Amino acid sequence: MRSALPKVLHPVAGNSMLGHVIHSARQLQPQRIHVVIGHGAEAVRERLAADDLNFVLQDKQLGTGHAVAQAVPFITADTVLILYGDVPLIEVDTLQRLLKHVAPQQLGLLTVELDDPTGYGRIVRDADGKVTAIVEQKDTNEAERAITEGNTGILALPFERLGDWMSRLSNNNAQGEYYLTDVIAMAVSDGLEVATEQPHDAMEVQGANDRRQLAELERHYQWREGRRLMAQGVTLRDPARFDVRGEVTVGRDVLIDINVILEGKVVIEDDVVIGPNCVIKDSTLRKGVVIKANSHIEGAVLGEGSDAGPFARLRPGTVLEARAHVGNFVELKNAHLGEGAKAGHLTYLGDAHIGARSNIGAGTITCNYDGANKWKTVLGEDVFIGSNNSLVAPVDISSGATTAAGSTITSNVDKSQLAVGRARQKNIDGWKRPEKIKKA
Repeated sequence: MRSALPKVLHPVAGNSMLGHVIHSARQLQPQRIHVVIGHGAEAVRERLAADDLNFVLQDKQLGTGHAVAQAVPFITADTVLILYGDVPLIEVDTLQRLLKHVAPQQLGLLTVELDDPTGYGRIVRDADGKVTAIVEQKDTNEAERAITEGNTGILALPFERLGDWMSRLSNNNAQGEYYLTDVIAMAVSDGLEVATEQPHDAMEVQGANDRRQLAELERHYQWREGRRLMAQGVTLRDPARFDVRGEVTVGRDVLIDINVILEGKVVIEDDVVIGPNCVIKDSTLRKGVVIKANSHIEGAVLGEGSDAGPFARLRPGTVLEARAHVGNFVELKNAHLGEGAKAGHLTYLGDAHIGARSNIGAGTITCNYDGANKWKTVLGEDVFIGSNNSLVAPVDISSGATTAAGSTITSNVDKSQLAVGRARQKNIDGWKRPEKIKKA
């Protein structure tokens, strides 16, 4: 990777490769997940520490078999599933199918058919088609290199056999390492059957050893997510220009334009339209919401039929009630817009509660920060705020009140009052403009 970051922490779709593997493992509801760490161990532990993870240190990298052996003393389950931290796209369904093969006299091995199996260990079978061994690429002869069935390294096996097999591993090979793949030959020698499964597609078991492979994993993940969403009723204008970096729940008849990024936990209900170049993060979009081009939505809830953009920014804590409108170049933070309220353009509303049907004029800001503390601005229903207003919090503007354009509002405004908070205009007759002084 040519990076200071440990390989397994490099991201695919906003989560580390190892994070994806752990997520898949958790869905199998295991007794325990043991994570064998070596290079960059502290960074991995710090990033992913959780109560259900047991980190096991492999102080010397002596091969896959040696890595598994470090975890054996901590395992108490009857069945062991061995996964790889740089293989992030493995599907839970594939693992469930593999686990069904585990029995006292049988283990499960995940293999993959490849047009070019270069770099993969080869699956060696006898005349009856039964697996007899796995031969690593560097140890293959010419006949073995012609085999197109490759080893993924992913195994499911009975734990009662594992300790014995680990103790019998040898590093007498071209790499001088303890290969986990040697377990297959041991199992066959001990009279066990090796049952195989294959992934839905080869990219499920693809690892990443460089940035090019990492990018291939990213695009395949996005392609897979796009297909899942389209099957649920989403129209993607171009699935190749769409990214999911989290958990997305969608309704029907959703339209998503190009270059949209969905991050974190996003809920999108029926009939939502998202324009091009938008980022939606940790937010909920209720039925019929429209997000126009180039908008950034984070930590917000948008009510039924509300809309935002183009070029809107909704920051955490923002709530739009039904049919509220946020226009171009409007920023909201910890702000609540009541039903049908409007902030059309060029506005900042922070720490504010805006009542139903109130209208915020262009160029208005809430002055919510005094340099030390945040203060709240509260508007009642049907308030009209003139253009270019500064609402200096804390301030309360009651229902039906109006503020004049160009005002700085520093005091509460009672119901149905007009507040004018601007300097009196003075016109001077005969005014002569300064003339430019000519340089000598």
